[in-house]
Amino acid sequence: MTERAAPTMMHIGELADRTGLSNRTIRHYDEVGLLHPSGRTEGGFRLYTDTDLARLLIIRRMKPLGFSLEQMAELLAVVDALEVVGDGPGQARLRGQLDEYIRDTEERRAKLEQHLGMADEFLGILRNR
Repeated sequence: MTERAAPTMMHIGELADRTGLSNRTIRHYDEVGLLHPSGRTEGGFRLYTDTDLARLLIIRRMKPLGFSLEQMAELLAVVDALEVVGDGPGQARLRGQLDEYIRDTEERRAKLEQHLGMADEFLGILRNR
């Protein structure tokens, strides 16, 4: 029998350093249910795993696209459910929801690209003064 190594645990400060987010933001995501620590120290300090880190990076990537906290929670629930549900109608429904988020994200990305183009034009105008 192969023993599994215990997951590497990190405190909130290390998680903040690795994501570029503040401790306060990470605590807020815990309070609203987007990210829960995988453990706690005897003193009650939050402990996070690499899986928590990956989840937080997804959240961080959604923020600049303008997703609300509710939309983030819904998408994360779909992603979580897809990891555990087998083949069948449940998977098809979840996949449909994920596809909707993909289309929405593509539209949001296109809008950001358009705004970036406008920002580049504006910088050109300013630099030519």
